[in-house]
Amino acid sequence: MGKQTLTLVLLLTNLFIAFLGIGLVIPVLPTLMNELHISGEVVGYMVAVFAVAQLIVSPITGRLIDKIGRKIMIVIGLFIFSASELLFAIGEGVPELFASRVLGGISAAFIMPAVTAFIADITTNETRSKALGYMSAAISTGFIIGPGIGGFLASYGTRVPFFFAAGLALFAAIFSWIMLKEPARQIVEELDAKKPGLSRIFAPMYFIVFVIIFVLSFGLASFEGVFSLFVDHKFGFTPTDIAIVITGSGIVGAVAQVLLFDRLTKWMGEKRLILWSLVFSSVMVGMMTLVNSYFSILFVTMIVFVGFDLIRPAATSHLSKIAGNEQGFVGGMNSMFTSLGTVFGPIIGGKLFDVDVDFPFYFAAIVLVLGSVMTYFWVRKGPKHVRIR
Repeated sequence: MGKQTLTLVLLLTNLFIAFLGIGLVIPVLPTLMNELHISGEVVGYMVAVFAVAQLIVSPITGRLIDKIGRKIMIVIGLFIFSASELLFAIGEGVPELFASRVLGGISAAFIMPAVTAFIADITTNETRSKALGYMSAAISTGFIIGPGIGGFLASYGTRVPFFFAAGLALFAAIFSWIMLKEPARQIVEELDAKKPGLSRIFAPMYFIVFVIIFVLSFGLASFEGVFSLFVDHKFGFTPTDIAIVITGSGIVGAVAQVLLFDRLTKWMGEKRLILWSLVFSSVMVGMMTLVNSYFSILFVTMIVFVGFDLIRPAATSHLSKIAGNEQGFVGGMNSMFTSLGTVFGPIIGGKLFDVDVDFPFYFAAIVLVLGSVMTYFWVRKGPKHVRIR
């Protein structure tokens, strides 16, 4: 048990480091934008290209994980991630920064599925869901803390956060190579199991939830992708200011998820929780264009994060209850629609930012309102709660 716990901690630490590095870029983007004289549209593409690379490479790495092993894929992914952060630290032009983000997406495609498979191998049916819950928490914590560390390190130099992430990832790669042992038990899918085709995406019970996940990811990516640029251009926020707002809001959202999610789902069910979270999120995203003080920005951003942080687990929980023996398919589609939203959100947000700094938030609010309307009819059509037999 001790060895298993140590292995799990090491795996979660690797995920935390990877997603911490991804979050580091957020508060530094406005400074880099000014230094390199790049537009909001370019920044949007730079954020989105990470998700594109991950989306393209993931099917390949998924097969390699079963062929060459979990441990080697994690270590290679960490080395690639270290290289991507180092390239971002020393890059002097837009091509280098784009190449860095591509490498970052590739590294995520190596690390994420390998860690998931590793956790599945070292846990039982009884302990696996809890371990995967810890995995989700490690990812969220990395996202939350990343902008904070990035903002504070940036006070010593714009590129310092990326040198820090590169060194941390390199250490994690070497440490993992020494300490991790390839799991003895590998979970293999039954060969005669009938795998659901892509047409199952459009099954009524799934499709509406997948669309909601896309709307959520699109809204969040559009919001986060231009938030730092928005407060820099409109209010003159420093990287430290941006880090405080994003980190504080992320912590409040995570705490709300831990304290409120279970109670709210028991009270109103996943579907109604999704609906009301979308409604509040759309209102608060629109409010971003009206606020004009530091504390009002902090308050609105906190409410936005709470809404987003309640929608995702509610949608995932609902899917898990209706999926039956299609859990793998549903998990993959959840990831795909999340990636699609993450790709298009920053691109469209960046283009609209170049027209007017408020436009990305108007557009994100409209998308969330449409998602709310769609969810309203979905809630009215079906039962409030999903019962498991």
